[in-house]
Amino acid sequence: MKTCLECDEKIIGREDKKFCSDGCRNSYNNKINKDQNNLMRAINSKLRKNYRVLSELNPKSKRKTTRGRLLNKGFEFGFFTNLMQTKAGNTYYFVYNQGYLQLENDTFMLVKKNQ
Repeated sequence: MKTCLECDEKIIGREDKKFCSDGCRNSYNNKINKDQNNLMRAINSKLRKNYRVLSELNPKSKRKTTRGRLLNKGFEFGFFTNLMQTKAGNTYYFVYNQGYLQLENDTFMLVKKNQ
């Protein structure tokens, strides 16, 4: 007789079952993936925060701002979803459809990509 990988209860049913219930299956998989899930949650949280900051500072489609204003709102420059290189050699950093380009000094051009 096989036992559940999570709670060691007897398994009734198909021969290839590994868990006695959906709850045990979910609990077991959550324990295994805990570290990965926490890392992904932390990164996704930072991406959402960056997106909110860019959306708040750039409600239309284009606007200039400063590094200080971005940092004061909690923006983290190391977290973005993709890059876009222009023919002129400029690199735009995007968080989903909200992007920014560093200009001179500590000035940034905020842009919104239309889908």
